[in-house]
Amino acid sequence: MSGMTDSRTTLPARPRSILHVVRQFLPNRGGLEDVVANLAREQARLGHRVRVVTLDRLFSNPDVRLPARERLEGIDIERIPFSGSHRYPLAPSVFRHLGDADLVHVHAVDFFFDALAFARPFHRRPMVATTHGGFFHTNAQSRLKALWFAGPTRLSVRAYAAIVACSESDARMFAPITPGGVTVIPNGVDLDKFAGAASAEPRRALLTIGRFSHNKRLDRLLAAMRALGPGWRLRIVGVPSDVTVEALTAEIDRLGLTETVTLHVGLDVPAIRALIGQSSLFVSASEYEGFGLALIEALSAGLVPVAHPNEAFAWLKRRHPLISLCDFADPATVAGAIRDAYDSLAESRLDPGGANLPAAEDLSAYRWSGVAARYVAVYEAVLTGKDRGAGSSTPR
Repeated sequence: MSGMTDSRTTLPARPRSILHVVRQFLPNRGGLEDVVANLAREQARLGHRVRVVTLDRLFSNPDVRLPARERLEGIDIERIPFSGSHRYPLAPSVFRHLGDADLVHVHAVDFFFDALAFARPFHRRPMVATTHGGFFHTNAQSRLKALWFAGPTRLSVRAYAAIVACSESDARMFAPITPGGVTVIPNGVDLDKFAGAASAEPRRALLTIGRFSHNKRLDRLLAAMRALGPGWRLRIVGVPSDVTVEALTAEIDRLGLTETVTLHVGLDVPAIRALIGQSSLFVSASEYEGFGLALIEALSAGLVPVAHPNEAFAWLKRRHPLISLCDFADPATVAGAIRDAYDSLAESRLDPGGANLPAAEDLSAYRWSGVAARYVAVYEAVLTGKDRGAGSSTPR
């Protein structure tokens, strides 16, 4: 089961009205938001009418209410109010925004996933869902999560005409509760956004990109920086989640890393690209990833990745040998792996006839044109009642 083949499909006989439902979206930046935005843009380019329904406040800035309707980066966005925790935000007005949608595409497993499923007999819209790691990004409340997954989630999946996993680990998780199997479509990646942006000269400069959340284990990354000692820099790029900027800053100060570690919050693409241009290595201590989008973006930029061997990163390592994996629970081991990765990069750059190792990785399977085509094939199979064939399938 690879799910990596770039399947092609002919355009549908007529454009479809597609509604994406996702809890957080633009102007917020993160892996989930980027995936939905890129998929929506590509589907619009193919001639479909695409809308996104999302919440009207960002979890990172809950006191600011965003416009109810807005068009950003060519995408029509409708925002709705919510109450309750950001872990399971309640937003029942989503039903008023289904409009003329031919198909509803729900992203992640949360209130939207459950509510739209249980109301399926009333709204009767065909639905597809993408798992995006489910809700197992951390071990917190693991027993409650397991019970919820075996109960409400098992019931909810039955309302969806197709469940799409963005990784094989997700597929293995959802296959036992999904009648008919799970379709695997790895996330697309904007390979042009940071293409070739890494420093032309090797630098002892590390970069990590992602939400400031507990599963990213930024504490372990800071411990590795302390073990590396002087002469190294780390830039942490992202947005606050369940770890605040204040908490991160305090930990950096406590470890005496204020001269070598900097935080960069809420940057746009050009600003991130500029930081990549000052870096040579990408690092991630993340214990859980639904797919590993930031790591693929790092490869496209020419950064050399050193990452924790979570299931998603281990899957990517089997396809991209340039990735180095080591257990970030051991700062000394991580420091050694980072030094080795830097030394290998420096040696390759010293050889005038040597290949640029980062550029040697073939990332073409992640291009959005192919990924969007596979999603359209899933949609068409759902809407026409045909068997799915757009991606690999994990049997029940």
